[in-house]
Amino acid sequence: MDKVHFLHQSSSLIIVIIISLIFTVIGVTYSKKHKGINNYLTANRSIGFFSLTTSLIASALGAWILFGPASAATWGGIGAVIGYALGTAFPMIFLISLGKKIRKDFPKGSTLIEFLRKRFSKSLFKLILLITVFYMFIFLCAEVTAVAILINYISGTELWITSLIVLLGTITYTLYGGLRASIFTDNIQMIVIIILFFISIYYLTSFSGDQFSFSFIKEKKPDLLSGNYFPNYTAGLTFFIAVAATNLFHQGNWQRVYAAKNYEILKKSLIIAFIVIIPIVFFMGFCGLVAVSVDTNIIPDLGFFSLLLKEETKFLSLIIIILGLSLTISTVDTLVNAISSLIVIDSKATFNLKAKIDYLKLSKYFIVGISIIAFFIASKGFSVLYLFLLADLLCCAFVLTVFYSFYNKKLDEKTAYLSIIVGLIAGFLLFPMPDFSKSLLVGMILPVDVFPSFMSQSLLFLSFIVATFIPALIWKLR
Repeated sequence: MDKVHFLHQSSSLIIVIIISLIFTVIGVTYSKKHKGINNYLTANRSIGFFSLTTSLIASALGAWILFGPASAATWGGIGAVIGYALGTAFPMIFLISLGKKIRKDFPKGSTLIEFLRKRFSKSLFKLILLITVFYMFIFLCAEVTAVAILINYISGTELWITSLIVLLGTITYTLYGGLRASIFTDNIQMIVIIILFFISIYYLTSFSGDQFSFSFIKEKKPDLLSGNYFPNYTAGLTFFIAVAATNLFHQGNWQRVYAAKNYEILKKSLIIAFIVIIPIVFFMGFCGLVAVSVDTNIIPDLGFFSLLLKEETKFLSLIIIILGLSLTISTVDTLVNAISSLIVIDSKATFNLKAKIDYLKLSKYFIVGISIIAFFIASKGFSVLYLFLLADLLCCAFVLTVFYSFYNKKLDEKTAYLSIIVGLIAGFLLFPMPDFSKSLLVGMILPVDVFPSFMSQSLLFLSFIVATFIPALIWKLR
């Protein structure tokens, strides 16, 4: 990747340390007043409207929004932008009805897996627990990778340095204070994010002028807005399915469903979160459309930054670093506490561990272990969008079967298990390699020219469609 230095490395390093330290101190200090397992897992089920709303938004909008939507837009057009925005926000609407059902049927719950344990026996909910933890681990790797790449782009700071500082600071206060600390810091992080986001919009539109418009995109890259451009439809549907399915399995969202003081607060918070998320993600995707219209050779992941930092101002570099760190830390603390809560609540029932084990301590050891792995992965600088897509595919194979089972008691466990496994295998066979030119089935097991050109050109779309909808076909055949 190109090394463009907008800020001195020592300056950016100081900012990373200071911001991480500030949130660590705030999280630990606040948590001293709110100890106990109930605060750690569900914030004592006492979270009000403002805190719940800001926490839902901050947790949903990680550093990925600075990379993913813009990157997808450069090849998926306006369809990818719309699909990404709606897919990110849709779970908030879905959780209004499903959250009500879960809170009513299982009022003392903390996780989605607990609910599934009542519906299925061990073999299936073990698989669901495993995939849920693995998905959130991939999400964790992608978030830390994103902020490390961002700061490397701005100042040349090595990826491992940023990864280490962010992970150390975030897991320190999250493992100490749990969900209560995560939600409290989310409140502050969301305020910072909104302020810096509007500052970025102001400067970005000022720098871009007439280029920041649909008319400019239509002039330079008309395909990206054309109704005849097929990827507009395939990419839009792909990202909607992928992102929506993934967020429905996000334990951080389920914790917040249980943490709300009452259902009315939960409902209002979810509606506001839905309304706020859509324009933010859409705007970030639109930046990708403009960026590729300005320069067709732009690195897809860096579309937003290529527009905002073309003046190479130190002030904007500082703004972007603080914005990126706030987005990352707000998401990472959610992921860390979400995974920890799953270990605390579900490991005993799932794996028949000894009764005397301290599950809270076990969860913290587990988090430290996966954080070390995440650190090494983030230090490699893999594509942020590709990491997210891999995590999304896993959840797509589960989503219809799991949530259909909530409403249809006739779906037996053997059928559910088989449908998920078949969906996973089929999806992985078609899931593209990092260069998106081939997959396990198309180009590796069998030559590319054996298949219609549509397949080789639409591997990502087909992998998600197959992983999502083949399970439903299995129900009908059984």
